[in-house]
Amino acid sequence: MWKRVVSLSSLISYSKSKATYGVKIWNSPSTLISTPVYYGTLFKEKNPLIIFVLGGPGSGKGTQCIKIAETFGFTHLSAGELLRKEINSENGHIILDTIREGHIVPSELTVNLIKKAMESSDNYKFLIDGFPRNEENRITFERILGVEPNAVLFFDCPEEEMVKRVLNRKEGRVDDNINTVKTRLKEFSELNPHVIDYYTKRGKLHKINAVGTVDDIFDQVRPVFAACEAMK
Repeated sequence: MWKRVVSLSSLISYSKSKATYGVKIWNSPSTLISTPVYYGTLFKEKNPLIIFVLGGPGSGKGTQCIKIAETFGFTHLSAGELLRKEINSENGHIILDTIREGHIVPSELTVNLIKKAMESSDNYKFLIDGFPRNEENRITFERILGVEPNAVLFFDCPEEEMVKRVLNRKEGRVDDNINTVKTRLKEFSELNPHVIDYYTKRGKLHKINAVGTVDDIFDQVRPVFAACEAMK
């Protein structure tokens, strides 16, 4: 993949012309992306702006995604919520058992749910929350959708704080119990660093200190998304 440096002046003069079938490049600001993003035929009218949101259970990424969506006009797609909604489907038993055990649902199943949700949206700006959880997730997403994220947020939070938050949130989720949380945290600590390292090397990762008030944390998030306003 060849590299292209995007200057601020080129961002300001960004063309509003719409995408056609085939390959297109989204001229994102250099603070958001350092390499081109390639697209196939999934998005015909406008190239998508995709942000992956990573963090362990209880890191506060879901709360911040709600604020980001409201403030900057993104569609918030939670991988976990999409899977929980599928529990009554033909694949529901696989999803339910996997979630209960704190393990990762097969990548193709998750990615196809995300793809379906993106296709049904009339927006072009997406926050994909809680994904990818491992390298297989990442590779499967790129293979099925033919696209990379423009940027990746990582909410960095101490394990003790995440456990406390999960056990106190009382949302009635099947995975909000101490045993499942410990399994999820173990898998996160073993598998997610590979994803974080990959996007760090790509110049796409934005690490957020996820300890503090909701507003304090959002103050760290805001600059990442403020640049997106210039693309409207």
